[in-house]
Amino acid sequence: MQKIPKLLQVVLIVVGVYFGFVLLFDFILGQVIPSSLLNMYMFFIVAGVLAVYTATEDGTRELVAPIKSLVEDPSKKKTRNIVFAVTPVAVALFVYLQLVPSLEAPLELRSIHPAPPSTVKIYGKRFDLRTLVNPYRKLEEEDPEEFRAMVEAGASIYIQNCHFCHGDKLDGQGPYAAGLNPVPLNFQDVGTIAQLQESFLFWRIATGGPGLPDEAAPWISSMPVWQEFLTEEEIWQVILYLYDYTGRRPRSWEE
Repeated sequence: MQKIPKLLQVVLIVVGVYFGFVLLFDFILGQVIPSSLLNMYMFFIVAGVLAVYTATEDGTRELVAPIKSLVEDPSKKKTRNIVFAVTPVAVALFVYLQLVPSLEAPLELRSIHPAPPSTVKIYGKRFDLRTLVNPYRKLEEEDPEEFRAMVEAGASIYIQNCHFCHGDKLDGQGPYAAGLNPVPLNFQDVGTIAQLQESFLFWRIATGGPGLPDEAAPWISSMPVWQEFLTEEEIWQVILYLYDYTGRRPRSWEE
């Protein structure tokens, strides 16, 4: 039985490992492996295989023998010319396919405002988001002085906890914003809190990214679970501040 050349062995091992990774993640685990991670894995695989096959002088000599023969053997001139012509074309095609922009829609279509659940458990209590209202909103008419105190308390809480991402001007340009993907919401934009009920903000702030619904996943959000750090009253105060600073009015379910 003819022995498989070592160069062909290396190629078969590398190709086998590559498709093994794809099979494992795509079909067995059901997870898409990022191309950057796959490339990193393959770099170490190739380096490891080459290290094993070139551990001895005889092994190195046997590994490069087909390449040396192709380059130096006059009888293989035709094959050599074909290889030298096809190789740069194949490399150029590979680079082109990697860089050409795709016209297809992204795999993940992110919804900025996911549909909230009808009820949600926060602070150990069950809230009906369809009827939930900010308990301090009524102070805007009943006790303006107390309302201003609530807004100022919300401003203090916001600066201590939220401005790092959403910015001190509520424009999504906080000092940490550049490191987040997707970037934090710009509350000044008419398409954000101006389109939402206060109960929606209460739900999103309290439950954070982990509280997003399973339907239409995957969701992308860096929002912490603020009910673990803030009280119920503090979240409502922050919400008052968000609308007061931006000059927006919260929507009602009737609207």
